[in-house]
Amino acid sequence: MRFLFLPALSALLLSACATDPHAGRSWQAGDHHVHSEWSVDWDRSTSPPTPIRGGDSPYTRSRNARQGQTFGLTWMVHTDHGGPGHSAVTRDHAWPALEQARRDVPALIQFNGMEFDVPAAEHASLIIAPGPRERDELVEIERRFSRNEPVDGVQRDDTQTMLDALAHMRTLPAPPLLFVNHPSRTATGVGQWGEVEPAELRAWHDTAPQVLVGMEGAPGHQATRTERGLYRNAAAPTFGGFDQMTTQVGGVWDTLLAEGRRFWITATSDSHHNLRDGGRDYDPGEYSKTYVWARRDAGDILDGLRQGRMFAVTGDLIDALELTVRGTDGTAHVATLGDTLALPAGTTMHIELRVRQPAVPNAHGKRPLLAQMELIVGTPGDDGIPVMQTRRWGADTWRCDGDWLIVTWEVPVPARGAFLRARGSSTHEATPQADVPGEDPWQDLWFYSNPVFIDVTGTSSQTATH
Repeated sequence: MRFLFLPALSALLLSACATDPHAGRSWQAGDHHVHSEWSVDWDRSTSPPTPIRGGDSPYTRSRNARQGQTFGLTWMVHTDHGGPGHSAVTRDHAWPALEQARRDVPALIQFNGMEFDVPAAEHASLIIAPGPRERDELVEIERRFSRNEPVDGVQRDDTQTMLDALAHMRTLPAPPLLFVNHPSRTATGVGQWGEVEPAELRAWHDTAPQVLVGMEGAPGHQATRTERGLYRNAAAPTFGGFDQMTTQVGGVWDTLLAEGRRFWITATSDSHHNLRDGGRDYDPGEYSKTYVWARRDAGDILDGLRQGRMFAVTGDLIDALELTVRGTDGTAHVATLGDTLALPAGTTMHIELRVRQPAVPNAHGKRPLLAQMELIVGTPGDDGIPVMQTRRWGADTWRCDGDWLIVTWEVPVPARGAFLRARGSSTHEATPQADVPGEDPWQDLWFYSNPVFIDVTGTSSQTATH
């Protein structure tokens, strides 16, 4: 009986997993932008320049992994800067350091990556899919395409090189991921772009929509009191710690979503040198987290990042989020983060947002109170500008169910389809305010979900039945 029962049980479990793609998944906190001692400085008196270990961060990769685990992360990406000939540093030093960190902190899922020097732009987190070629794939991408890599005088700082890089990445057996880092840090004003422009985001996403999948909604360097996020231009600051491309309702992010693009946001530390040690950063997971709905498995976490099953949060304001939408016709079909749900235009969609606040204090020793939540619905407009609807709730208007805080909203399905997303804050600001020098980031906490899409044609529905 024993030997007959076990295969039958296994078949039953496999059947359950086949019918429920979310089986075994839970929220996995992580950080995809972390620097170590292999973000080197350079002695440019030599030819080629000589790398100087520890030039931009004093920490080992093992130390960063331990800190990330201490602050509640289950996954992390090591993303050191490039430079002239840095692909050799990646191969000979950073890769062995990653292998050591994996041995030292085996419980933390650690991805190989780098802060890619984007040709004709700025930076992006490059995340390599685990596998037998993860070292060589990163070295090849850096050597062939990184803006700052050349030591031979060959120009690579042009638009076509980035498109070529994306074309190469999308053909790899296990394609990597790219998230644009601090997209508005070089902006000259609100809506006045610098080295990263919306047209570039579109071109990159068009070239490799399963590789270039999003951007930092909340950049790192949040501990810098004089210039939050190192957004040094006072005319183009962060707003509540988040990038203006994300925070402006009807702005760049919403416009991309209204175009039907599956384009996601994250929150990262951009950790170089911790505030406690005289630096200007928080450790991985200390202040910012990206939660991915995934099994505790590198492949499923990567899939969650690629498919948008995630939310971004600062200061441990929340640690779980459920954003679901369904029709009101009594069917069991429901969609959540990253999904698309087919509904007839003009019918009613039922939106539910559920969030949970942590039961323990954050790294600042506090348990911040959630003051407000907001649901945001967008649909394509006639002139390319999305038409937006919003609704906000305070603590006196939402419902509690055990540890969960819940709001619901019923909205007619727009004729052109829609997307919906959520955010919330420890503040009572109706919209995030521009960050100013000296403010305390722990008093200005936000979460942002990724979107759910509503398709009125019914041709691209991805639904789950619960």
